[in-house]
Amino acid sequence: MREKIASWYDKCLGAELFKAVLISGVVLYLASIFLFKNPICSLPEGALISPEAAAELSRKNESPTNISHLLFGLIGSEKAWHYRKAYTESWWRPGVTRGYLYLDVAPTGDLLPWSPSSPPYRVSDDINQMVQETKHAAPIMARMVHGIMEVFRERHAGVRWVVMGDDDSVFFVENMVDVLAQYDHTKYYYFGGQSEFVMSNYWFSFNQGFGGAGFILSYPLAEALSNDMDSCLRRYADVISADKITMLCIADLGVNFSPLKGIHQIDLQGDLSGFLSSHPKFPLLSLHHLDTVEPIFPAMDRFQSARHFVRSADHDQTRMLQQTICYHRQSNWSVSVSWGYSVHIYEKIHHRSYLQMPIETFKPWARDQHHRPLYMFNTRLPSKDPCEAPHVFFLKTVNRTEEDVVVMTYLRSSERGLPACSFSGNHSAAYVSRIEVYSPSTKRPEMDKCECCDVIHSDGEEGLKVKYRNCLLTEVIA
Repeated sequence: MREKIASWYDKCLGAELFKAVLISGVVLYLASIFLFKNPICSLPEGALISPEAAAELSRKNESPTNISHLLFGLIGSEKAWHYRKAYTESWWRPGVTRGYLYLDVAPTGDLLPWSPSSPPYRVSDDINQMVQETKHAAPIMARMVHGIMEVFRERHAGVRWVVMGDDDSVFFVENMVDVLAQYDHTKYYYFGGQSEFVMSNYWFSFNQGFGGAGFILSYPLAEALSNDMDSCLRRYADVISADKITMLCIADLGVNFSPLKGIHQIDLQGDLSGFLSSHPKFPLLSLHHLDTVEPIFPAMDRFQSARHFVRSADHDQTRMLQQTICYHRQSNWSVSVSWGYSVHIYEKIHHRSYLQMPIETFKPWARDQHHRPLYMFNTRLPSKDPCEAPHVFFLKTVNRTEEDVVVMTYLRSSERGLPACSFSGNHSAAYVSRIEVYSPSTKRPEMDKCECCDVIHSDGEEGLKVKYRNCLLTEVIA
């Protein structure tokens, strides 16, 4: 009798347990539907998922790209670093920016002890044996390409993008993060900038990133290139350009070059102000060759200019060099602001399309070139016509108000040396000596479209104000 009771009890207990489990499962399923807008469901058993789909699922569950996801590899020399370090230290953020400076030999002299404001350094690998075996046409270039593998093997956790550049370049890292966040870092990407000088692209390649200004590889592509590095350098031992070797090796992996307008090789000479005052509508990412052009700010040397430029960018990288054009119709003036750098006043109403063309204040990279086209963009020649020549002002100070508005003061660089524009209804701007530009502290909302502004000025006043505002839906200047 006791055994029958025990058997009956076990059956009842099993049934109750099964019922409880079943009810719990139903409750959890319903909760997942009603409590979560995007329930995470596992794939049915036996279902297949492609590597691309898996990468996409993984990417969607990742945090947005930030500065810790970028790894910099800067190629330099011990000799040049003594004076070039000022460029890198102007933008490098110790403890925040990740990466290394690769020197040809260990640092000496006044470089020791090593500055905490500089990137940590590495001495480049000795590849002399490979160079000798292949009779490499350009050993220094081979060292620069090999640096990609040396950066990659550091294998920092969470790296999504590898950025290679030279030690005399200035990078705008926040803008770089914003641009790269638009791309899937799990795929193969090769970003860079073309040369501004047509013949440089012709001599080397229109399909390569010029490495001084920086080129960017997604982490999987950097890995694939690193795995092929020895073979790559042997295949192209006859090529004398590091940038071209890199492009050829990446092409052999089946990947094309994707140019970015904000990466500037600066294959130009002389006065860069005309170029910087009409930047394309794209985030500024880098400037190279600053030690081969005149200082970009009058009355400052090259290093002071770089620091002054970067300090203004610290207030808002998204607007840096972005051109905003507005008008003071009472005076028939056109005002062109290159945010963080310069302001031009023209004593005539000009179309935006005209003002967006850089004034050719600069010279081509090779001075013996006289046949146009010289540049990869349209230019307008400097003019002595007082209706065409601007009054030029350069950035002096940057401040932020209690209302969180960024205020930049620009001062006249020099007298224009021309009479007033005689066009009917125009007023002279010769007495204006100071311009204040007011802009929001928030990021620029649309990078592919000009912002709008109002010009506030009374006849005879030495000061002029430019206040940024939202554009009207039908705002067109004809």
